This record gives sequence, C-alpha cells and structure tokens, in this order.
Amino acid sequence: QVRLVESGGGLVQPGGSLRLACAAEGFNLDDYATGWFRQKPGKEREAVSCMSTTDFSTEYVDSVKGRVTISRDYAKKTVNLNIENVKPEDAAIYYCATVMPRGRPCPSQESALLQVIGRWGQGTQVTVSS
Repeated sequence: QVRLVESGGGLVQPGGSLRLACAAEGFNLDDYATGWFRQKPGKEREAVSCMSTTDFSTEYVDSVKGRVTISRDYAKKTVNLNIENVKPEDAAIYYCATVMPRGRPCPSQESALLQVIGRWGQGTQVTVSS
C-alpha cells in the first residue's frame, strides 16, 4: 500500500514544542519534496513548510516563521516538522504531502505548491491547551 503517515500529534501546552513526523509506506520519501500543511476549524488548508530533495526548506506562514523547522531524517526516512513556542493558534489538523513529480523542488509560492501536491497523508490532530 502506498501512503503517507503522520505521527506526533496530540496535546501540546502553550509555549511547548510540537514535533511531527511524516513517513512513507510503499515508496521512498527521500525522492520527493515534502510539505507540511495545517487546517484549522472552519479555515482552508494552509501550507506551513516544504522540504526539497536537496534539503532546501521553504516556509509559507508568517505566524510560524522563526518558530518552525522542517528537516529530513534519512535514517528513519521521515520529514519532520518542529514548532517551538507553540501558540493556541497553532492548533489544527496537520497534514504532510508529497510534491509531484519525483525530484521537483518546493515552489516558492503557496498557491503553486498546492497545484503540485500528489499525495496527502490522513492528518494528525494537534490541540494546544494548558
């Protein structure tokens, strides 16, 4: 079965750290630029960050800039998203997704990124509360 699987969601305290991982089943995630997105209740899905196959990262949301890190773990074959100093407005369902075709870099604009997404994960819920 070919799919993306997110992990690491759950309850996070304000000011804490959020650590999410995206893993691929049935294919090699190293071959694809991979993005992290989030969707808040009643809002459209937004791109948070994207990691290319050459370890170049792009960030899309101003509210997380300076707090977010995206990285690849080549040993675990994951693309990880870390958000520090978590705020209540970071609460959302977080999704990872791959950019098509294989090897394509992350677009610099969020609107362009959404046009080249090939596969979505099912998402992981993040709740921010003390």
